[in-house]
Amino acid sequence: MENLLNIFIKSIFIDNMIFAYFLGMCSYLAVSKTVKTSMGLGLAVIFVLGITVPVDYLLENYILKEGALVWLDESFATVDLSFLSFIMFIAVIASMVQLVEMIVEKFAPTLYSSLGIFLPLIAVNCAILGGSLFMQERAYNNIAEATAFGLGSGVGWLLAIVGLAAIRERIRYSNVPAPLRGLGITFIVTGLMGIAFMAFMGIKL
Repeated sequence: MENLLNIFIKSIFIDNMIFAYFLGMCSYLAVSKTVKTSMGLGLAVIFVLGITVPVDYLLENYILKEGALVWLDESFATVDLSFLSFIMFIAVIASMVQLVEMIVEKFAPTLYSSLGIFLPLIAVNCAILGGSLFMQERAYNNIAEATAFGLGSGVGWLLAIVGLAAIRERIRYSNVPAPLRGLGITFIVTGLMGIAFMAFMGIKL
């Protein structure tokens, strides 16, 4: 249990998808204009990461990697389908994003309209695929660890985008120099938030 908590906390603060790896920056910058839309997209990202990472873990360990099909028959011990990883991971992500899109459209049409094209674009959000690829690279021991990492990565992305959205709402009432208005000041704020999150890198988990 302690190990799962360590993975969860580390993926939120130390290995934050935005501030540590700069993954998912396109939707992060485009949707972070209001807290409401940022919260909606952030929750969608948590849902997608929380499902796709453990599902991709099962695919990786029971179908794709060399010897994974040995549970079917001993003759499959040398079969290696790892070259299909990208295709399979993206297929799972696209399926989950389609499910999220249908749910949001059904139960929150206003949020669906405000998110616009960026909701279906979660399917090509590099933070989502990055979660599955990091899971593959780190070779977690079980599905619980993969799930903790997926959920933690989603929560970290949510904190990053909601935090930026709250700051951007305040900045509207500030006297920002004309050349820096819009994306200029947003990039500066993002850099400062990244520096702030670097303070968590000293935590030993």
